[in-house]
Amino acid sequence: MKKLNLKNTQVSYGWVAIVLHWLMALVIFFLFGLGLYMVELTYYDAWYKGSLDLHKSIGVSVFMLWCLRFIWRLMNVNPAMPEAKTAFERFEHLAAHWMHLALYLMLLLLMMSGYLISTADGRGIAVFDLFTVPAIPAFIDKQEDVAGDIHFYLAWALMAMVAVHALAAIKHQLINKDNILMRMLKPR
Repeated sequence: MKKLNLKNTQVSYGWVAIVLHWLMALVIFFLFGLGLYMVELTYYDAWYKGSLDLHKSIGVSVFMLWCLRFIWRLMNVNPAMPEAKTAFERFEHLAAHWMHLALYLMLLLLMMSGYLISTADGRGIAVFDLFTVPAIPAFIDKQEDVAGDIHFYLAWALMAMVAVHALAAIKHQLINKDNILMRMLKPR
């Protein structure tokens, strides 16, 4: 019977890391698209409130997934990068490391700004009507507007970073032929 590789190894990610990665990617793209759609709605549109509630509920769910993924990353080994033979490859490895950290940070800041938008009026966030994330009192003037602007720019910056991340993975697969991309598709 074949062993189910849940944990990461020195050569590839395990199923838990892979599923968390792709699940978060899909949900984040959905949230981005929903966000673009939402900002075009007016207060009188039929789905104005529903889209906001869905965006907030999924956003809190992504935060919980982010926490799980971050803890999983800390508790597991990360697959080793191929040996860097040139100064450029050493730069790529360093850039990849910092890009991964920046993606985690960008997601955290994006979720925090979303929380500050949603709770600026003092009400908590109802998550799929299952539980409510309590609000903290607004602590800056026009918090909803300021956090909204930050959320907007962070969302676009995240999409730009994701594009660079994806292009780097494709470059490694097609040009370097070092199977970096394959490690995030199926454990070896």
